[in-house]
Amino acid sequence: MSALSRRTVMMGLPLVIAGCAAQQPQSGLEVSQPSDTTGSAANYGPITDEPYRVPAINLIRVDPELLRQTVAYSSPHGPGTIIVDIAARRLYLIQQDGTALRYGVGVGREEALNFQGSAMIGRKAEWPAWTPTESMMQSIPRYRAYAKGMPGGEGNPLGPRALYLFRGNEDTHFRLHGTTEPQSIGKAVSSGCIRLFNQDIIDLYKRVPVGAELVVMQA
Repeated sequence: MSALSRRTVMMGLPLVIAGCAAQQPQSGLEVSQPSDTTGSAANYGPITDEPYRVPAINLIRVDPELLRQTVAYSSPHGPGTIIVDIAARRLYLIQQDGTALRYGVGVGREEALNFQGSAMIGRKAEWPAWTPTESMMQSIPRYRAYAKGMPGGEGNPLGPRALYLFRGNEDTHFRLHGTTEPQSIGKAVSSGCIRLFNQDIIDLYKRVPVGAELVVMQA
């Protein structure tokens, strides 16, 4: 666990748990225009070597800025750190050479806005099971059918992968995950944490180990 994450835990700032959670952002981040968009559309075809179907994304109505691409990026955080910019609906994975991989994301209106600051990837799962929180079941009553959990699969809201955020040994109930609603990427939606195109969460999952640091910026 990094020194930054240890300091955050020791400060004891409050967690706000509603299917996702909270803390203070970092500053001094600057992003330039994309440095490489070549072949980005090819990243969103069907994936055929998974236990369940991962269909292609129809890119006709997708803003190209939401597609995975390399951008020039200046950050005080080291390579391998994930930066989530809630207001911009973007996620950055910092690289070695002053660049970052940028992904478009969708954010939950309540859960994502309640999470701020640093955490770490405490667990990873392929085709994860999903259990809605009590607040989700209150706002979306049909979710009560899954109060005991929904197995992983094509209809699971978490999609093909999930990265679970922890502070110390405590699960924050905040996740990075895929989606059954690709049209929600780039938007604030009714519930959930940070969702990516299914092709992107599979890509991010491969690149990020357990223990990687994550920083969430609200504004």
